[in-house]
Amino acid sequence: MNYPDSVHFLYSLGNEIKTAKLGLERIRAVLEALGRPQDRLRFVHVAGTNGKGSTCAMLESALRGVPPGPGVPSGPRTGLFTSPHLAEPTERIRIDGRPIAADRFAEAFNRVQSAVEQLLAEGAIDLHTTYFETVTAMALLVFAEERAETVVLEVGLGGRLDATNVVSPDLCVITPVDFDHEAFLGKSLESIAGEKAGILKPGVPAVFARQRPEAARVLDQRAAELSIPVARTTDWPVCDLEIDARGSRFRLTGERDLRLVCPLAGEHQVENAVTAAVALACLGVADSAIEAGIARTRWPGRLERVCERPEIILDGAHNPAGARALAAYIDRFYSRRRVRLIYGAMRDKAIDEISGILFPRAQQVIVTAPLQARALAPEALRDIGGHPDLRAAPTLRDALALVEDASPADVVFVTGSLFLVAEARAILTSEAH
Repeated sequence: MNYPDSVHFLYSLGNEIKTAKLGLERIRAVLEALGRPQDRLRFVHVAGTNGKGSTCAMLESALRGVPPGPGVPSGPRTGLFTSPHLAEPTERIRIDGRPIAADRFAEAFNRVQSAVEQLLAEGAIDLHTTYFETVTAMALLVFAEERAETVVLEVGLGGRLDATNVVSPDLCVITPVDFDHEAFLGKSLESIAGEKAGILKPGVPAVFARQRPEAARVLDQRAAELSIPVARTTDWPVCDLEIDARGSRFRLTGERDLRLVCPLAGEHQVENAVTAAVALACLGVADSAIEAGIARTRWPGRLERVCERPEIILDGAHNPAGARALAAYIDRFYSRRRVRLIYGAMRDKAIDEISGILFPRAQQVIVTAPLQARALAPEALRDIGGHPDLRAAPTLRDALALVEDASPADVVFVTGSLFLVAEARAILTSEAH
């Protein structure tokens, strides 16, 4: 299959959450048939609820900037596997910070698909691999063939039964644990943390970001059971912190003395930067590479400013923790500005809680829907918010038309589903050019 056909087939497998039969049997069988590419790679495995993607981006950026060694003309190759994507599935598989080419994606898909079909014909697996399992196998195959020295691997859902949990990492990282995907991970923070802790392995050190007490107890208990060393961000004091609407600067002390500039906006990104820095220190990365790598990190769709007058900011706040982070950002930097919020979401999200956090912070709310089958209809959202100035727009383009009268002093946030953010980014960045 060519690239469009491979993408169409992957989408035809259905939404990961609805179709997943959680377990590692299928992905292990497929990787075995492919020659166990994961065994040829060095991994940093990252789980958590929020901040995984940003932390992974910072880790990869710093690892890519490690200076070359004697006789080595360039620095080490890096692999980065993240999800979901914003514009194209190729974004999920990156070599040296760049998404793989469409033809490389299709070639990897065809090889994985051939292995899956053979295993199905032999009765070696019960079902076709899911979208996420298929792309995970593709990524591991590509990283091995491209000779990536270190791969930063983001967990998709949970950890214990996630398709990425077939690797033997050099380091495990767990970002803040919060509520999301409760139908699959459990209704309590303890249950969710237990699933995230499933990536921890005997003999593999771990880094734990700052956690809520219920989650911290579970993670600490599992680490103690495995007798593994744990570096905690709470043991690395943050000093001289300066935060503005564009990012943060601070000094991180502890085992190292680092001066970090984080270009990702939002107070929550401070903890993500600290987590990445501690993980990089555990990997033995030099201070200069840590500082330079974090400073050049880019992570689209998370408090990303795409227009200046008026300011239009995109943020994929798709769960309560993400909504609280966005709300804190609005409160800190935009409480004296007219805030206009464009919001759209998937049906399986905690809409009541998220809207209760975000809607009161906006002078105007426009509810809409991304172009996805699972999107919640704007009419349903209209009945949830109870906002005095709430309007509904059938599409994002219609919603953006409603803010065309925005003054230079207004700020427009497009938020909710990452699908909506991706649409907005495609529309607004193409029009800007």
